Amino acid sequence: MEKSHTHSTVSVLIADDHDLVRDALAQALSFDKRFSVTTADSYMAALAAISKLGKVDVLLLDIVMPGMNGLKSIEDFVKVNADGAVVVFSGNIAPDFITQALALGARGFIPKTLPLKSLATAIHLIASGQIFVPFVAYSPPKEPEIEDLERLSLKELRILNHVSDGLTNKEIAWKVDVAEVTVKMHMRSICTKLKAKNRAHAAIIAAQNGLLLHNTF
Repeated sequence: MEKSHTHSTVSVLIADDHDLVRDALAQALSFDKRFSVTTADSYMAALAAISKLGKVDVLLLDIVMPGMNGLKSIEDFVKVNADGAVVVFSGNIAPDFITQALALGARGFIPKTLPLKSLATAIHLIASGQIFVPFVAYSPPKEPEIEDLERLSLKELRILNHVSDGLTNKEIAWKVDVAEVTVKMHMRSICTKLKAKNRAHAAIIAAQNGLLLHNTF
């Protein structure tokens, strides 16, 4: 594991066993003073890095590394890096692959073909609480059906917008002037209607179906 120190406010762990890709990416990000960069080349090395640091703001996770159990390993890192974001970093841009990753708790997907100049922007968006998936790498899921989307209430749509902005249930409750437990009830209803695995998955489905109308209500 290698580490480079900067005076940045965003900590990034690049977990990838391809030396050239990992090191080139780490070097490029290290030139940007907004980032501190750590690298790992295996499942165990990534876990050790997070344990040592406490957490990282953004973990770029290659699914195919020594010790990994495919997509199932995403859940391990989501738990270990609970206060940070786990982002799949892969050359596989199959829609089903990306959808499964998001359903397992990933906060986004960054294809290995993403230009370096766009990478810093993507990482900052994710660190701020946004979910990042390039539209060129993701197709809308076939579900839910249109009638399910139309059944969302205005309050549920408002809550979905705030979820996509990275707000917590407590912050959303303050925004829409309801109790936090009410927000949780609405989120359960939203996930049921959208057939979403979790709040992040629901926000992705909403975005792909044009349900996010920021700054309109």
